[in-house]
Amino acid sequence: MIEYLTFSLSVFTGFFAIMNPIANVPIFLALVQDGDETTKERINKKATTIAFLIVFIFVLLGKFIFELFGITIPAFKIAGGILLFYVGFEMLQSKKSEIKHLKKVMVDENIAVSPLAIPILAGPGTIVTAMSFVSDNNYFHIGIVIFVFAIMCYITFLAFRYSKYIVHKLGHNIITVTGKLMGLILAIMGIGMIIQGIKLAFQLS
Repeated sequence: MIEYLTFSLSVFTGFFAIMNPIANVPIFLALVQDGDETTKERINKKATTIAFLIVFIFVLLGKFIFELFGITIPAFKIAGGILLFYVGFEMLQSKKSEIKHLKKVMVDENIAVSPLAIPILAGPGTIVTAMSFVSDNNYFHIGIVIFVFAIMCYITFLAFRYSKYIVHKLGHNIITVTGKLMGLILAIMGIGMIIQGIKLAFQLS
């Protein structure tokens, strides 16, 4: 039981760091600023639902994808670790990662699909994080990852719903600091994944 609780906490921390609903609140507000409340709510629901479905599919088909393309777990962990470190490093440098964000978007309801669902919420970093947790685990662990990600999507949905209130109460400075902390966590997780991949590749203890 302790093992599963620890695993669940690790999964939640990983998803929270890469998705970072608090830091994404200003992005959401900027994208939907010309819409009415009904439109904003519709975009919010669509974006979080699509993000969940994308990661859900990758989690379920992860092992099949590995076999199809001949991807080994050590190689995936090393490449994924480098990607997570890169995203985290850019967050620490106060840059919007080009992996995760698009510079120009059209202001219409299609923003729910891109860039909100892809790549802001369910971008490569999120997919890598999800697949790294299930790459060498059993179906119970896979269930935990899916459940925790569903919770994360709901938290993101609530953050977007109350985005104006969050920005008003926290202010942009606190949101910026939160983003940097999440960037540090991602960078550390990335290094950890690289170390795990090297150990697996060379069968080190």
